[in-house]
Amino acid sequence: MRELKTMKAIRVHQFGGPEVLQLEQVPTPQPGPGEVLVRMHAIGVNPVETYIRAGKYARLPDLPYTPGNDGAGVIEHVGSNVNEFKRDHCVYTAGSISGTYAERALCKAAQVHRLPPNVSFAQGAAMGTPYATAYRGLFQRGHAKPDETVLVHGASGGVGTAAVQLARARGLRVFGTAGSDEGLKLAREEGAHEVFDHRADDHFAEIMKATGGRGVDVIVELLANVNLGNDLTILAKGGRVVVIGSRGRVEIDPRDTMQRDADVRGMVLPNTPPEELASIHAALVAGLENGTLRPAIGKELPLAEAGEAHRIVMESGAFGKIVLRTSEKEKV
Repeated sequence: MRELKTMKAIRVHQFGGPEVLQLEQVPTPQPGPGEVLVRMHAIGVNPVETYIRAGKYARLPDLPYTPGNDGAGVIEHVGSNVNEFKRDHCVYTAGSISGTYAERALCKAAQVHRLPPNVSFAQGAAMGTPYATAYRGLFQRGHAKPDETVLVHGASGGVGTAAVQLARARGLRVFGTAGSDEGLKLAREEGAHEVFDHRADDHFAEIMKATGGRGVDVIVELLANVNLGNDLTILAKGGRVVVIGSRGRVEIDPRDTMQRDADVRGMVLPNTPPEELASIHAALVAGLENGTLRPAIGKELPLAEAGEAHRIVMESGAFGKIVLRTSEKEKV
């Protein structure tokens, strides 16, 4: 097969708004030792990529760069010292050397994971950041246990639906919030036992009421700057809030943590030690295989519309995963 010397990729030459995401023709990377080249079919879009594009993230890449860590496709070339993958293996990516907003992505072998036959490329593109974040937040940082009650704020988005599915499969009682009727319906369909409309002023009181006044054990918090002060008032004794997302500062009353022996625990996925990351993806692949995990896709757009995808992913009322497509091909 003739190797393609160039490919289409989204490039960012200066930090700024969605309009800086430009589709260009660039050289096709070639894998070195321990690396693989993945022909991308679907690419996951995450809020963190909008912060990086805008230049408002703690870790910024050198310019120019191609965004993205998540995606799914087929291995096209394998570098030396790679034994676990071969050409034509279907995989999802959870990290990339060259960026995944492209027709092909160069990855370390440890950054790609087997995509079971029963899972679509679009669903695979939803795995890397959302499901790994939800798993780490729930179980490695939040220490959520069966028979506890977990509240997932923003239960209709990519991370939120992942957290609902993971918590339900582990035997927790699952509460979810969403900001639209469609989102509330999705959260319930994905496994939430109770759903609450976060547009309602009394939804925190309703959550507390649903626990019989005991409070919730774990809160997966995707918008801490809005919710954290109220979160601390609805925790059970020994409860934990895991801060996964925030868009600003917030004021809290520390006495609310004292009265409950409560913990507030932050996390960002890049801090995960390699051995813990490997265990996360082993669990996620198993969940895909047995059907426990079913990524919900909200909207699919062509690669050239990456800017529009960045606008959509930051809108309120999130509904499923936003995915970019490089082709319409799906697995047979």
